Amino acid sequence: MRAARAAMLVHPNGAATDVMTQPERIIELSRHVSDVAEGKIALINTITRETRILALNALIESARAGESGRGFGVVANEVKTISERITQISHQLSSELAGAIAELVSLGEGLVHQVRGQRLADLAFNMIEIIDRNLYERSCDVRWWATDAAAVDALESPSAESAAYANKRLGVILNSYTVYLDLWIADADGRVIANGRPQKYPKVIGSSVAGAAWFKAAMATGSGDDYAAFDVERVPNLDNAQVATYTTAIRAKGDADGKPLGALGIFFDWQPQAQAIVQGSQISPEERAFTRCLLLDAGHRIIAASDGQGVLSDTFALNGITQKTGYVADGGKMIGYALTPGYETYRGLGWYGVIVQEVPSGKT
Repeated sequence: MRAARAAMLVHPNGAATDVMTQPERIIELSRHVSDVAEGKIALINTITRETRILALNALIESARAGESGRGFGVVANEVKTISERITQISHQLSSELAGAIAELVSLGEGLVHQVRGQRLADLAFNMIEIIDRNLYERSCDVRWWATDAAAVDALESPSAESAAYANKRLGVILNSYTVYLDLWIADADGRVIANGRPQKYPKVIGSSVAGAAWFKAAMATGSGDDYAAFDVERVPNLDNAQVATYTTAIRAKGDADGKPLGALGIFFDWQPQAQAIVQGSQISPEERAFTRCLLLDAGHRIIAASDGQGVLSDTFALNGITQKTGYVADGGKMIGYALTPGYETYRGLGWYGVIVQEVPSGKT
């Protein structure tokens, strides 16, 4: 996983703010400095105006006093001159500050855009990388279990006893690997002869998967080193649950180059695993109200969503993407995305991790 060490800012009240989660604080501080400067300059101008009025009154009084008021008049003139100089400096300060603060705000807005976008892209990458590492293990499991003696024997020496033992063996595996809903063994004709949870899914045994894409892909694998992985779908015989299917051929004698005897299909319990990832993204509690974490398949169909909306029914358009990972601004939203990088021998299926964040009202 990628790790980032965020810088901290301090609020006027002394509370710390994570720059990575609240980059708009930079703009807030810039505008606060601008407001303070404008307020103080306005106060200076008010005071100098009052001073000039006092100086003018003093000159009038000194003129009335004649010779005895001459010295007082000199002082009044000096006060007026100083007041005019202060006004001039105030105007120069206002002009220079206005330009500098405008540039600071502009640079800050660009930095905010970059910081927020890159952070969301990193979090999106983290989500899809976790998925890839998880599914890599699934690709290893299916190739390993296809060589299990019970699975091979059930197809090489088909009988009620060998099928019953295969059921038992698959059940033992499922008890240890709770991320699966079920494991199926199908013969060369596509008839399921064993599954790990026959009591829970009684319609599986005897059903035909001959027309299923996963069965055809398994029987077409070139060796025991090959496997096939499929996008998330609902399986009617598994109570219409969301599953990610992995498959390979079961081969004669369990050898990698043996003749395909049938197929092993393993059904990853997708929904709870994926939901834990999208809801477990490192989004601050304050951000969750306006942030949505998604996993998309290669067709941009939503296969997991932190808010649970649109899963397997809606798509999410990723417009303006030019890289494998990055971020784009879309109206009032910032979208961080990352294409599956794959892991080890698992190349991935073209899935994306995506984080969509509404820019809070009044923010950049």
